[in-house]
Amino acid sequence: MEEAIKSPLLRLEKRGSNSLKPVYVWMIRLGSILFALLLGSIAILLAGSDPIEAYGTMLKGAVGTAEFRQQTVKKAVPLLGCALAIAPCFKMRFWNIGAEGQITAGALAATFVVRLLASKFEGNTPSLPLLLMMALAAMLLGGLWALIPGFFKARWNTNETLFTLMMNYIIIGVVAWLQAGPWEARQGRIAQFPRLAWLPKVEGVHCGWIIVLVLVFLVHIYMRHSKQGYEIAVIGDSLRTAQYAGMHVGRIMMRTMFLSGAISGLVGFMLCSGATNTLSKDIAGGVGFTSITVAWLSQLNAFAMVAISLLLGVLTKGADTLQTVMNVPAAISDIIIGLLLFCMLGCEFFINYRLILRKKPGKGGTVK
Repeated sequence: MEEAIKSPLLRLEKRGSNSLKPVYVWMIRLGSILFALLLGSIAILLAGSDPIEAYGTMLKGAVGTAEFRQQTVKKAVPLLGCALAIAPCFKMRFWNIGAEGQITAGALAATFVVRLLASKFEGNTPSLPLLLMMALAAMLLGGLWALIPGFFKARWNTNETLFTLMMNYIIIGVVAWLQAGPWEARQGRIAQFPRLAWLPKVEGVHCGWIIVLVLVFLVHIYMRHSKQGYEIAVIGDSLRTAQYAGMHVGRIMMRTMFLSGAISGLVGFMLCSGATNTLSKDIAGGVGFTSITVAWLSQLNAFAMVAISLLLGVLTKGADTLQTVMNVPAAISDIIIGLLLFCMLGCEFFINYRLILRKKPGKGGTVK
């Protein structure tokens, strides 16, 4: 009886790796989405609109026409690219929260190349040599910007979460200064790129979508079938085991952070060359933070990131349409997206843990 009193009323227990069948796992995930839609319906009703009509409008606004589908893909491409970038760091349990800044750094480097070299090229069509130099510069600066917190973590064991987060504001501040100062063209804006610095379009969308799909396969192979990917996994599982095995942990951290920043920088290149055709301090648009959700929901699986990114692209584009067509306040659209993300992330808790209620003691006075 004494044991029953000491036992908590409610406790958590981690599930075994095979305690839930795959069908139950997907039922939990589907249920979380339906529950989020139900909660979102309450917000829509409070705004004075019909939830069924609102969700239908969101779906049509995201995939209803070819133009809408293209815009949805444009929103999904940077999310997928950035999620692929941070996945190796997260696998290593290095919490890279600086992708927003690394994207901005990549866009800054690409813009610098345009301003420096565009005049040396002629024509009104995309120039492959110029685009390649823009991409390489973006990857280099993005990688170097990420390498800074990687070096400090490896050398002095600094807090990578705070370090990478603060790095975002530094590079965004640099771009804001350039935008309102040395590079300003008019009214606090940087001049638009010439057409030879625009990424060519394929199926109505800039070819960045092809680049990120290639990256899906490359990142999957790197993380699952390469020596470097194995080292990342070992460090993520046990730092002491990696050190005991003779791995150069600091060197691996810096290498992984440079790779992560380089991919994020490539995303920055795609945004400034393929989406906005110019540079601004808001070029990343929150992609670096939202991609963290994509990475976690996909369990760092590169192929699952494709589906999650497209889902978020549909939600974001559909929310934009909801505001314009039904005059639903922007805050309601944000609430719906927030509820979906919260419930989708929350369901992973019930997949990995189970709640156990305290039972009454049996005849022997023990807890069953």
